[in-house]
Amino acid sequence: MRKNVTIFHNPRCSKSRRTLALLHERGIEPEIVDYLKNPPETQEIARLLKLLGLSAREFIRRKEAAYAEHGLDAEALDEAQLIEAMRRHPILIERPIVVVGAAAAIGRPPENVLPILPPPA
Repeated sequence: MRKNVTIFHNPRCSKSRRTLALLHERGIEPEIVDYLKNPPETQEIARLLKLLGLSAREFIRRKEAAYAEHGLDAEALDEAQLIEAMRRHPILIERPIVVVGAAAAIGRPPENVLPILPPPA
């Protein structure tokens, strides 16, 4: 039985498009979550962080304008505050994220997701 595969995808991101193409090349039709149009809730972001083994500070996209605009570089901000910022401003969420069962990987580069993919049918 093949595991369900989900990709948190930004169609404007070249790495996200390449990761989706890699999944398709392997015969995987993932559930595609356009997280900019349908932002994940706080609990889902926390779950992704746990699966990835990352802190919110490690996961947040620091080069996005929203990071500076909202003062997210402040060391006093805790995990919950950073997760809430990502919920409110999903552009801050690192991408693409591929989830397979209880495993997740960030497709930067796209080949990073290969170890968690199910074996070919």
